[in-house]
Amino acid sequence: MNKSGLVSITFRQLSVEDIIKLCVEHNLSAIEWGADQHILPTDLKQAKHVKKLMDQNNLISIAYGSYYRVGIENEYAFEDILKVATILDVTDIRVWAGRKGSEDVDEAYYNHVIKDFKRISNLAQKENIRISVEYHGKTLTDTADSALKLIQDINHDNVKLYWQPAVNLSVNERLNDLKRLLPYISNVHVFAWQNIEREPLKEQVDIWLSYRKCLDENLFDEHRYYLLEFVKDDAIEQFVEDSKTLNEILKTV
Repeated sequence: MNKSGLVSITFRQLSVEDIIKLCVEHNLSAIEWGADQHILPTDLKQAKHVKKLMDQNNLISIAYGSYYRVGIENEYAFEDILKVATILDVTDIRVWAGRKGSEDVDEAYYNHVIKDFKRISNLAQKENIRISVEYHGKTLTDTADSALKLIQDINHDNVKLYWQPAVNLSVNERLNDLKRLLPYISNVHVFAWQNIEREPLKEQVDIWLSYRKCLDENLFDEHRYYLLEFVKDDAIEQFVEDSKTLNEILKTV
């Protein structure tokens, strides 16, 4: 089953209470909490507070958006990130595959990233939490080819991929890539961009229905979450409209 949610960093200026209220009022069932603003990796008190609020409002903390760059030096240790994720009771910790594009790395760098992926995946697995890799430019998942190679080289059943539309590709190119990555995709970041300009999600309903149709061909979890991110003008009014549109997309057969 497909479910809708929100990436909290869509509204970095809002409190966790306001974000939760928005999700309840507009029928979103999950939140991916950002580690750079709403719940810092060292703030266990805040994590416990958010967990309590989420339970009270019957919402799921589906993921902790950690910004952990696998294989390089980070501001926060993965072990601290894992503590927060465990308190929140998330399914996934979102991470990034290094800080260099796939064409800009040597074998030593690549192998070090792989080694760290295996390390953090083993740690997370002990807490029944999965590692999901951001599909993103200037990392080792900057193309479908590089993402597929990385996930296969890691070769760990606790590592999956997030998916989002690559802004430099056509819809058909995205769909072709999506079919190849499909066996590894956990959750989805949802936004509507025309090149780098944000649009209301309603302008891309047919496009997102085509993505959803493809994604529905392989659902290895009980639920897949489609998480709103980057609404036009960072406007709450746009979020309200986009939430309604997303829920309609996910209900459409």
